[in-house]
Amino acid sequence: MRQVRITVLKKQFYPELAVQYLTDGVAAGACPILEEGNRFIYTGGAKMPEGLCPWAWPDIYNTVSTLANGGSFYPWYNNPNQSIECCSDGIRPVVFLIEAIEQEE
Repeated sequence: MRQVRITVLKKQFYPELAVQYLTDGVAAGACPILEEGNRFIYTGGAKMPEGLCPWAWPDIYNTVSTLANGGSFYPWYNNPNQSIECCSDGIRPVVFLIEAIEQEE
């Protein structure tokens, strides 16, 4: 099994949707848990890497598991050991780069 590095690429926030749908409106802001550039290493099992958002984990776990077990998303991605995924928060989504690595770098 390969390790998988999860990197936060981008945080988004849609204030017009927050005003319409969230009880806190724009005060809710972007994701309060993760920051762009955060990195996490998955080493196996179904255990979420420490510090990763527990709501994002179920959203990205299938991709993490696929890459950890030698799967690939080629031909959709240039690099068969990578995928771009997003959490399912439609108002303040976080975009992740998920990449299989041989060992923690």
